[in-house]
Amino acid sequence: MLNTDGKFYLGRVVDAKTNEQTEEPLLYDPDDLVTHAVVVGMTGSGKTGLCLDLLEEAALNKIPALMIDPKGDITNALMHFPELAPADFQPWVNANEARREGKTVEQAAEETAALWRNGLADWQITPDRIQKLQDAAQFAIYTPGSDAGLPVSILASLKAPDIPWENNRELLREKISGTVTALLGLVGLKDIDPVRAREHILLANIFEHAWSQGQSLDLASLIMQTQAPPFTKLGVFDVNTFFPEKDRFELAMMLNNILASPAFQSWIEGEPLDVASLLYLPNGRPRHTIFYIAHLSEAERMFFVTLLYSAVESWMRAQKGSTTLRALVYFDEIFGYLPPTANPPSKEPMLRMLKQARAFGVGMVLATQNPVDVDYKALSNAGTWFIGKLGTEQDKARLLDGLTTAAAGGFDRRVYDDLISALGKRVFLLRNVHDKQPSLFQTRWAMNYLAGPVTRDQIPALNALAGVGAVKSEKLEVKSESLAATTPALAEAKSPVSNLQSPQLPGEAAKPGVPGRTEEFFLPQNLTLSEAAKRDGRSIPVNAQSAGILYRPVLLAQASVSFNNRRYNLDHVAWQTAVVSEPDRRGVVRWQDFESEQIDDRQL
Repeated sequence: MLNTDGKFYLGRVVDAKTNEQTEEPLLYDPDDLVTHAVVVGMTGSGKTGLCLDLLEEAALNKIPALMIDPKGDITNALMHFPELAPADFQPWVNANEARREGKTVEQAAEETAALWRNGLADWQITPDRIQKLQDAAQFAIYTPGSDAGLPVSILASLKAPDIPWENNRELLREKISGTVTALLGLVGLKDIDPVRAREHILLANIFEHAWSQGQSLDLASLIMQTQAPPFTKLGVFDVNTFFPEKDRFELAMMLNNILASPAFQSWIEGEPLDVASLLYLPNGRPRHTIFYIAHLSEAERMFFVTLLYSAVESWMRAQKGSTTLRALVYFDEIFGYLPPTANPPSKEPMLRMLKQARAFGVGMVLATQNPVDVDYKALSNAGTWFIGKLGTEQDKARLLDGLTTAAAGGFDRRVYDDLISALGKRVFLLRNVHDKQPSLFQTRWAMNYLAGPVTRDQIPALNALAGVGAVKSEKLEVKSESLAATTPALAEAKSPVSNLQSPQLPGEAAKPGVPGRTEEFFLPQNLTLSEAAKRDGRSIPVNAQSAGILYRPVLLAQASVSFNNRRYNLDHVAWQTAVVSEPDRRGVVRWQDFESEQIDDRQL
């Protein structure tokens, strides 16, 4: 009977001298993943099978996981069939391949079921263990930018983080920088320098102004504040000198094109990108959440990956420290996201996670079949390397160079060269900083059916297989006449603020845009909190704090009536003032219904 004692059962040890498989199981301590892992291997090396083995073991040990799937292979994690019946395999068998082999789909399904039954038995894996896998976690596939799987809304990524601004400024500024860079990449602005690009500087300041006051943003309010920023200066220059209004309008239009696109609606509907709820159900059951991004463009993939890592980082920072594995973040192909020289938006949050996530018990597992274009200096923080068969001598040489850099001494290049050269299919070299020597092992049979990459059209059936369906939708609301802004107060508001999310208030925190030739005037903020509450007929706690300034557009009408009569020595001026907050659209105003105290126009 198989007893792993809480360890990950990944395969059996291979004798390095004879290259023969032994009966000794390869058991891996899950807490070693706190120092992260890298999986390298060419197509056909067994890399996907190993990664699915690792994820299966994580689920069995009640460890939640977030998985980024750029190719569609990891969706196979939902294909576990405890009964191992041919009917379970039949929908996922490749019909074209069966036809080429002169078989019916039914015959192919029967053969596949028998293959899996026998393969698992050889590795002492029973149907009972597959059932435990199915019961251990909730499996689900999300499809950002599509409703094929469970939709996920990116609006939560623009919300103020739960951690306070004070004492976390550096971290939150890094998160802002990554979010803004990804957003600009989505509108077509690439290779953005956060220090030099005025587009980045403007948007980053808008985010900082909002988040530092505990206020959230959405795309609509971000567009409005791009046109009319909630501050007057950037550095020593006023906003219009640094970034003229005409140019800001062009940037706002680029952002608005995203919002106006029908295709973008699927990005803002669905479950919020809330890491806590993506890792655990309300009842505490762990989740294995897959983000399928094969259907996205390169810019959209980069945008989402950056937001996801930033969201994980923010969630992580709010947790207590841990030396045991709390959660896994798995990326099935990091090519292009962690390059050695370029600096894409995804790189900074990934670097920070590699350096700091271990303190919070969050393990990163990064896989690639392209060992040439990887930042090995960044991966020096990875404590575990799973190395499979490589395609070329160049791949091997680059990997050995990288390992030499990452090891920082104590690395015998010749020994590793010989071991890697002798690797066969499904045989991996395990280098673990927690072990004295490297190990060779053959991966076990996966409990999940390895059907290969899944298309977007197949995802609804996979989610149905896992028993997951529609989720609560978070939609973006846009007013018909102007974009609704529930965003930060003006920079000039100097009252202390709390980091709590503000309720929906009767006004807009960003100055709404008006037609170019329309004059606008502002009444100053000249009431104390208690005076404002009294005037509004409210009572407030003694320790209440100002959350900032809200703009409320009104129509102000003021007229004077002079009474002059020398006979009676009468010389009197009477002022009539009306403040109309919501004028009748037909233009009919009953002025007497909106009487107000006289307003000194010198204050405007």
